[in-house]
Amino acid sequence: MEYVRCELFNKVLIANRSAIACRVVRTCRRLGVATVAVYSPAEGSPLHAELADEAVALPEMASPVAGYLDIGAVIEAAVESNADAIHPGYGFLSENPAFARACEDAGIVFVGPSSQTISLAGNKREARRRLAEYGVPVLPGTEVDFEPAPAKAGADANLTSQAESIGYPLMVKASEGGGGIGMNLVGGPDQLERAVRRTRSSSRRAFGSQDVYLERYVPDARHIEVQIVADTDGAVTHLWERECSVQRRHQKVIEEAGSPSITDATRERLLSAAMLAAREIGYTNVGTFEFIVDADDRPFFIEANARIQVEHGPTEMVTGVDIVEQQLRIAAGESVSIGVEPVNGHAIQCRIYAENPETFIPSPGMLDVFQLPRLDGLRVETGFREGDEVSSHFDPLLAKLIAWGATRDEAMSLMEKALAETKIDGVKCNVATLGKALRHPDFRRGRYSTGLMGELR
Repeated sequence: MEYVRCELFNKVLIANRSAIACRVVRTCRRLGVATVAVYSPAEGSPLHAELADEAVALPEMASPVAGYLDIGAVIEAAVESNADAIHPGYGFLSENPAFARACEDAGIVFVGPSSQTISLAGNKREARRRLAEYGVPVLPGTEVDFEPAPAKAGADANLTSQAESIGYPLMVKASEGGGGIGMNLVGGPDQLERAVRRTRSSSRRAFGSQDVYLERYVPDARHIEVQIVADTDGAVTHLWERECSVQRRHQKVIEEAGSPSITDATRERLLSAAMLAAREIGYTNVGTFEFIVDADDRPFFIEANARIQVEHGPTEMVTGVDIVEQQLRIAAGESVSIGVEPVNGHAIQCRIYAENPETFIPSPGMLDVFQLPRLDGLRVETGFREGDEVSSHFDPLLAKLIAWGATRDEAMSLMEKALAETKIDGVKCNVATLGKALRHPDFRRGRYSTGLMGELR
């Protein structure tokens, strides 16, 4: 890669926490860029705050999450610490166009797409509509706004008619944010109104938005995404695809780079559709275009994530590209000559959550034992240490294990060893469940769908 301009930031504030904040700190340190961490006073002294060069406590609010969603408080922290850029991480305000605009108004660089692009790509309902106009295949879904009826009232006629047009089963999804938050499956008309209310409530708490939409549900589909990198000079490239079909509660728990389940022809359709979508909306910086692939190997666009993904690690492992570095360089205005990076081997990521492995309900508490493996070919990302408290207010992701191998079989073997050497006590976790998923015959064959986790219960 050839960088024509090479002036990076002096100081970057990280408007996030835990593993992604720690990751951004480490990349900035390697690039010689100072970092500022924000944190909630309720968190005590979290790891990401200790790793950063500076740390700023957010205002105390009714909920620790509220501070991370307070645009004014985050901007004030950046101004007072003289940060010239803000990295939003994932979740919280990362896909909030109002936050990107506030950065622009304050003269602070937002490390990500412009507020206009986020308004389009970050709003999943609007992105579906626009990309369908460009010829990108999408699933049937909401075309116009609707409002849920008041409590105990009959269902809104507009909502009901749209649902009937789409067909059941269908999904109610949050237009903003991601991470599987704000998604509810609806099997029939009697479940629709309640699902809309639940989705609105989850989205409001997590992303500060109540905008939701409907989309046809594809049973036993494969969930595959394409990593895009685009600079401000109009160069757009992909870093291949990731297989993200192992999910519970519509949230990914195991990801692979690349996908073992698609044909070369399907892969080409996915990559071409993602590149087309990025070019048509004038996308810049790092992003992900996600697709559902049905039983007939037909890909359908479902959403664009205008941010870095939790699962960026496997792509980095097989391409050698530091995606966080790309975010920073592009945001700094560098003109980057990017080619399609060749894939080297195979990488699998397992997300370790503090949750009841039977119900998938979060399991907050103290990490009395927290020992993560150290193995050749294994990358570990976490924002926790032994003795830390896992709060009920935040996503219960404890760590990500990323295993690389020259072949998929080697990567699977390394991951099984890594999970066996992981020791966690004080909270319930999903380590054993991850091991079961890896050993499932369908996973071993590389022919599995989003229904795999349901078969383990």
